[in-house]
Amino acid sequence: MDSLTQIVLGAAVGEAVAGKQLGNRALFWGAVAGTIPDLDVLANPFLDTVGELTFHRSFSHSLLFALLFAPLLALALHRWQGRISWQRWFWLFFLGFTTHALLDSFTSWGTQLFWPFSRYGVAFYNIFVIDPLYTLPFLLLLLAAAFYPRQSSMRRRLCWWGIGISSGYLLLSLVFQQLAAGVFERSLEAQGVQAERMIVKATPFNILFWSATAEADGGFYNGFYSIFDSNTSIDFTYLPRQEDLLDPYRQEEELQKLLYVTKGYYTVEQDSSQQNGLLINDQRFGQFNGWQDGRGQFVFVYTLQPGPEGVKIGQREFDWRPDSDYLKAYLSRVLGE
Repeated sequence: MDSLTQIVLGAAVGEAVAGKQLGNRALFWGAVAGTIPDLDVLANPFLDTVGELTFHRSFSHSLLFALLFAPLLALALHRWQGRISWQRWFWLFFLGFTTHALLDSFTSWGTQLFWPFSRYGVAFYNIFVIDPLYTLPFLLLLLAAAFYPRQSSMRRRLCWWGIGISSGYLLLSLVFQQLAAGVFERSLEAQGVQAERMIVKATPFNILFWSATAEADGGFYNGFYSIFDSNTSIDFTYLPRQEDLLDPYRQEEELQKLLYVTKGYYTVEQDSSQQNGLLINDQRFGQFNGWQDGRGQFVFVYTLQPGPEGVKIGQREFDWRPDSDYLKAYLSRVLGE
């Protein structure tokens, strides 16, 4: 998820592990632990497009990283600051790293938790990468806790309330996701569509409005449903995969890596701006405003341009920005209107 959310979660972990001993220093070091895994983005200037996709949320987000680096950082902090035992420093960093990775796995991107044994991006799709209703109550409770002395029972209660409310929100998102999945499945069946597989993902900034991408008939059916919708008949938009366009390039290693990252949820089309170029649309994230007419701009679009030395893969910048009218319409749709 976003950096602020990971800082808040890490700070809460630090407080829960060592707040009684370290006070606000526990919040600080917990926030550091919650930030460290995302420092993998510092490698981006040295990587190509596919390298960025495969490196982000890999080693630094794995359980192996937590097992290797938590003891080292615990030893360093114990020797430098003392104050608490090595074991308590270890749990502060180990839990800071693992909760960061696990929270990221609830989003659509996926987290390589079991790297290097598996490069599969574990993803549950039940929360958007930025969700104010998850982050803000958590942040406010933690800020309030920081004003109490480290020995205060109220300080500990505020911290655990933050952890409990945010965890409850995640559980509620899983419940809503299953409710939406049931609606999508029944609607597809009613329309005679036999889906081979389907992902149901939270739309931006909420857990009430859901998007489904179902693979069937050589392409993908995309639909939207709000928990507040009275009509459970989904109007799906169909997009053909057109994967035959990639046949001349199937042996290219970079293309194979890109398709692996998408987990097969992609469509292909000709790139009108480049001769012989192709566009690969990542269906896991869909179209930003596809809920309006099914013809929105894809969030993640990769370009494939053949050349004498093989294919070159790039990424199109997503530059569409919603205005106030769009945001009002979106809020109304989230609420079932």
